Amino acid sequence: MPQQVVQIKHIGNVTLSKNRRSKNIKLSVKPDKSVLVSFPFYVSSKEALAFVTKHTEWIINQQQKMEQRKTRIETRDEMLTWTHRVTFLQGESNRVMKRGEQVQVIVQDFESESSKAFIESVITEIYRIEAKMHLPKRLSTLSAKHGFSFNKVTIRDNRRNWGSCSSKNNISLNLQMMKLPEELIDYILLHELVHTEIKNHGSKFWQRLDEVSDGQSRQLAREVKKYSTYTL
Repeated sequence: MPQQVVQIKHIGNVTLSKNRRSKNIKLSVKPDKSVLVSFPFYVSSKEALAFVTKHTEWIINQQQKMEQRKTRIETRDEMLTWTHRVTFLQGESNRVMKRGEQVQVIVQDFESESSKAFIESVITEIYRIEAKMHLPKRLSTLSAKHGFSFNKVTIRDNRRNWGSCSSKNNISLNLQMMKLPEELIDYILLHELVHTEIKNHGSKFWQRLDEVSDGQSRQLAREVKKYSTYTL
């Protein structure tokens, strides 16, 4: 079943997604406060929605936490990415001024949804440029160092995961990785490279990942979970 998005009162957008790997119904609340429901193929959409309704109070509580955690960008704030210094200013219209690695993002109103969307689109594009410059090269370096082999690599803006590896060993990487510390970027790249050999998350997978990450795979996995795949 393709993903289905439904609107639920007091909750908002809820995405229903059947997953072959799921053994039970899982709920997650994203930073934009949307809800993702992942469930096995033998569970019906009606049952999944009933599960959501049953946990309405928990979902609303998580959405409130997400609202409190939102990054608040104000005029004169600065943001350092891998290769850019981004300054946010207030002006008469939403626009971008770029001089080399210096980027000025000018918006009318820092509180408006249109300005927030504009800021997010600019940051995403900066991450995209940096990801294309850095990630394929680093993936090839780690692949050669540890004896892996992959087919091709693509860069995407993915809100569901940091990366994936197909059955044909095509690796997809999330451009949002560029917000992560270097050791966590390497961990995600190694994670996907191990999937070129082992297509599941069983004990052999973690053993192999430990071999190439100095025995730090579980700790690094926990660290990655502290970050969001969303831009802001």
